[in-house]
Amino acid sequence: MLLEKTTRMNFLFDFYQALLTDKQRSYMELYYLDDNSLGEIAESYGVSRQAVYDNIRRTEAMLEEYEEKLCLLEKFQQRTQMLSQLTQGITEKSMTAEEQLALIEQLKEWD
Repeated sequence: MLLEKTTRMNFLFDFYQALLTDKQRSYMELYYLDDNSLGEIAESYGVSRQAVYDNIRRTEAMLEEYEEKLCLLEKFQQRTQMLSQLTQGITEKSMTAEEQLALIEQLKEWD
């Protein structure tokens, strides 16, 4: 469960980091990407562990709100799944040309 949350936050961060403040971006990078503890981040910024914790939780909530409104991660996952189906269908010759073209058209609509 923790790994799923970490993976999700990393994806959301990738998609929405430009919408965050420098401090939010830095805390999230240190916590999720560099695997620093709250105490390590707090020490390097000269703030309390609780301040770091609160900032990260607020930022996580913001990222979830962005995803709820913009659905960039959801669309990415749908495209990835569809490309996988298309690749498998072509490789295994289990899809007709019409089915392949239908998937390609669907991908075009999402972009």
